[in-house]
Amino acid sequence: MNFIDLFAGAGGLSEGFKKAGFNPIAHVEKDQAACFTLKTRVAYYYLIRTGKKHIYYSYLKGEISREKLYSYIPEKELSSVINSSIGGKNNKSIFGKIDTLKANQSVDLIVGGPPCQAYSYIGRAALNSRVKNDERNFLYKEYGKFLKRYRPKIFVFENVPGIKTAGKGKHFKNLKKYFRRIGYNLDSASVNSFDFGVIQNRERLIIIGWRKDIDFSYPKFKKINHSWTRDDIFSDLPPLKPNQNDRYLKYARPINEYLSKTGIRNCVDFVSQHITRPHNKKDLSIYKLAVEKLDIEGKLLKNNEIPTDKRTQKNTTDFLDRFKVVGKKPHTIIAHLSKDGHHFIYPSTEQLRSISVREAARIQSFPDDYFFEGVKPEKVRTPAFRQIGNAVPPLMSKAIAKKIKLILEN
Repeated sequence: MNFIDLFAGAGGLSEGFKKAGFNPIAHVEKDQAACFTLKTRVAYYYLIRTGKKHIYYSYLKGEISREKLYSYIPEKELSSVINSSIGGKNNKSIFGKIDTLKANQSVDLIVGGPPCQAYSYIGRAALNSRVKNDERNFLYKEYGKFLKRYRPKIFVFENVPGIKTAGKGKHFKNLKKYFRRIGYNLDSASVNSFDFGVIQNRERLIIIGWRKDIDFSYPKFKKINHSWTRDDIFSDLPPLKPNQNDRYLKYARPINEYLSKTGIRNCVDFVSQHITRPHNKKDLSIYKLAVEKLDIEGKLLKNNEIPTDKRTQKNTTDFLDRFKVVGKKPHTIIAHLSKDGHHFIYPSTEQLRSISVREAARIQSFPDDYFFEGVKPEKVRTPAFRQIGNAVPPLMSKAIAKKIKLILEN
């Protein structure tokens, strides 16, 4: 069954559907760095299919360039990643490219999650009065134009739970009316990625729509009862220092149950992008205080508890949780991770630093062979953190995809 991924980001939603056996026709994404990430993943799947995975692993190790990697991939495969904003005059061009890519194939699904800042509680507070007219509130209509053109059996629309209450519920009410008007029944449910085996509390609203001539009902997702923690993610990774940027490293320990069952650690005997950002001495001294407080008292360090000579901001009444250690309880990855690592401090005084790109990717359940790109191949850390923070956890996406596939097949 074929699908199109709109507002694709780094491909977390798409990855789950591919793992469940769906075939991607196209990914549409406006961020150029994320499009390179998507192309590199296209290269991975092509080389796996054609028995040439050693070429991909050579790329992970830095033995060949990105340009060289792409030279092994047919242009039609790479052109399935469409770097464009959705909406307005761009849609005509996007439609033309998708029509060429799909040829005589049907589009069975459309998946995607429009940018959610205007719907999130944090986003609404930051945007304040501008929220009312924020164009992102109406991107569901752009999504709908693809439904009207390709008439898929099913669509999956992923977003934050705040979409239901934004504009006092008006936006969600209009969204449902719009999708029904263009020929789709729909239902929704709030889900937590932790219930799918992802080690973080990440609440998302999953809207599933189906064409009115399709016999379908919203699937029931089985909750996974587990006791996996942060340590199951980090235990086999080699220790790092701040600003360490080795292209790849050997694993420090054998694979554990969590990494094996989820497929996060897969097939190779090395880990890539286990890289860290630099930190100044003041920040590192605060990180040490934060780790020790969590270890000894089981509490997070508040900004007003930091000695004056070490404090890096004057505000001691608001935003007191500026520094957070990744505790054993689920720790939610957010896009702000690309700005600084203060909310994602590694939980050991023996490694004073914020978490690495690979550790963040693992918290989001991306497999270790997933490579995050920058526009420039040599500058990946910041765009990688941003893409990971905005992503849908592939482990959750795969569970949703498998349920949809089972219903359609039956």
